[in-house]
Amino acid sequence: MTMELVTGHAGEPHVTAAQDAALHAGVIGGDDYVLSTKDRFAINVVSANKVTIAGGDLVMQGYHASSDKPADLIITNGSQGQKRNDIICCRYTKVGDSIESANLVVVKGTPTTGTPVDPTLNTTPISQGATTYDMALYRVPLDGITIGEPEPMFNILQPMSSVWDSLTQRSTTWRVPYSRDSILLTRIGDICFMGGNVKFNSSGQNNYTKAQEKLPEGYRPVIVNTPVAVFGGETTFICYGEANGTVTMLGNPNSAYAGCTGVWRTADPMPAA
Repeated sequence: MTMELVTGHAGEPHVTAAQDAALHAGVIGGDDYVLSTKDRFAINVVSANKVTIAGGDLVMQGYHASSDKPADLIITNGSQGQKRNDIICCRYTKVGDSIESANLVVVKGTPTTGTPVDPTLNTTPISQGATTYDMALYRVPLDGITIGEPEPMFNILQPMSSVWDSLTQRSTTWRVPYSRDSILLTRIGDICFMGGNVKFNSSGQNNYTKAQEKLPEGYRPVIVNTPVAVFGGETTFICYGEANGTVTMLGNPNSAYAGCTGVWRTADPMPAA
């Protein structure tokens, strides 16, 4: 069976938008995404009936749409004593066999004195032959004539460089308080792991006592009082860390052999290899 070589020279125009969209959907996924480019369609409420949408790029079911300039959208005035949800969306439209377009539109909701519901959007997949498809960007709540804070309804697709960073691994060792031993400290992306076995060489009851040992840069937790090392065995001894590297101890190492475990998130820059 002969196949079409889409990314190949055929001597005449032959690549279709549907083929390009299928490639995008296969690589990044078949859902709807705002890309991490330009201003990511940031919204600004200008007045009681107007919002401005900044530029951005999006991919809906593989179809890429782009805007370089801000766009003003009109929100129909609300009514006193009633509430309403409007949806700002990117609308894909296909006319006839080949003319396709994308535009930002406001889909007006139904006013109510109760709890408002979102208006119905066109959600039949483009791949199934839909000639109109809506990708929701923002829910705009109205209470009377007042526009509330627009609520984002989209996912931002992070670039591959972010995925690479999330898989980067670094390791070092950390000297344990009350011991001559060190245990392994590993970081993968922004997650840190502490683990190993130690022999404590002394005892001492601690009630949130500061240790001399500090956590190295690149492995420090985001939140204060994060358990970074929990020791078990013939002891109950916990080390808590914070963003400046300070370690606080609780419990008694009891001169015991002990196993250690700990997992936490860091916001430190990734250490050099």
